[in-house]
Amino acid sequence: MTHTESWRWFGLAVLLVVAVLLYLLSPILMPFLVSAALAYLGDPLVDRLERLKLGRFRLPRTAAVSLVFLVFVLALLVLLVVLVPQLEAQISALLKKAPGYLEWLRVNVIPWLRERLQIEGGLTDLDMLRDALSQHWQQAGGIVTGALGTVSKSGLTLLGWMANILLIPVITFYLLRDWDHIIAGLRDLLPRDSASTWLGLARESDEVLSAFLRGQMAVMAALSLIYVAGLWAVGLDFALLIGLLAGVVSFVPYLGLIVGILLAGIASVLQYQGPDGLLGVAAVFVVAQLLEGSVLTPKLVGDRIGLHPVAVIFAVMAGGQIYGFFGILLALPVAAVAMVGLRHLFARYRTAAC
Repeated sequence: MTHTESWRWFGLAVLLVVAVLLYLLSPILMPFLVSAALAYLGDPLVDRLERLKLGRFRLPRTAAVSLVFLVFVLALLVLLVVLVPQLEAQISALLKKAPGYLEWLRVNVIPWLRERLQIEGGLTDLDMLRDALSQHWQQAGGIVTGALGTVSKSGLTLLGWMANILLIPVITFYLLRDWDHIIAGLRDLLPRDSASTWLGLARESDEVLSAFLRGQMAVMAALSLIYVAGLWAVGLDFALLIGLLAGVVSFVPYLGLIVGILLAGIASVLQYQGPDGLLGVAAVFVVAQLLEGSVLTPKLVGDRIGLHPVAVIFAVMAGGQIYGFFGILLALPVAAVAMVGLRHLFARYRTAAC
C-alpha cells in the first residue's frame, strides 16, 4: 500500500468515526449546532468591525464580538417582547372565535356540501367540538402557561432545555471570538499534497452556505413582512399569525405559498362568511411571489446553491426522517455542501474518463 493510499484509508476511517460520534452524541449537539450557525453568520460582521479604523484606533476582536453579540441579544429580546404577546393574542382570539366559525360551517357549508356531493345523513358532527371550544377557550388561550405547565411535569426535561438555552450564548461568544483561529487550525490539518483542492472545495462550500443561510434568511424575513403587511391591509384578522408561518416555511420552494394561501383563504372565508375576501388574499400572494421571483431571490440568494426544487423537498423530508426538527433545519445547508462535493467528484470522473 502506497503512502497516498494509506492516507486515504486513514481519512475514510476518520470520517466514519466522526459520523458514528455525531449519531451517538446527537441528543447533546443542539446548542453546539445552533451556536456554530450563529457564529458563522456573525463572523463577517465581526471581521468588518475589526477592519474599521477610528484614527489610529482599531477595534479589538473581543470588543467587536461583544458588539455583534449585543446586537443578537437585542434582536432576540425585541422578538420576544413584541412578537410573542401578539402571536399569543391572535391564537387566543382564534380559539375564542372558533365556535362561531364552526356554527357557520354547520349551518351553511355542510348542507351545501351535502347537496352537491349527494351525501345522505350528517357529513360530520361539529356540535361537540363547538361546545368544547365555547366552554374552554379561555383556558386554551393561555398557550405559554399551558406549555410551561406541561414541561414542568418533567424536571429533567426542563433542566435540559434550560441548560441548552443558557449554553448557546456562551458557546456562540467563544466561537465568534476564536473563529479565525479555528479556521486556521482546520486549514493546518489538511495534507499538503491536496491542500489546494480542499481549500477550493471549502471556498465554494462557503459561498454556497453564505448564499443559503444569509440570503435565504433575508428572503424569509422579507416574505414574512410582505405577507403580514399585505394580509393586514386586506383586513384579515389573523394576518400576523398566518403571514409569519408562511414566511418561515418558505425555505422549501412553494411551501410558503401553498400553506399561506390555504390558511389565509380559509381564514378569509370564515371571517367574512363567504368568498368576499378571497380576491384580496390571492392578490397578496401573487404580488409576494412576483417580488420573490424577480427581486428577492435573485438579489439576496442568486443561483449559487444549485439545488433543484425536487432535491430541496427530498432533502428536507430526509432530514426530518433522520434527525427530526433539527434535521429539517440542517437538511438544506448539508445538501448544498454535498452538491459541491458531488460536482467536484463528477468533474474528476469526467476528466479521468476522457
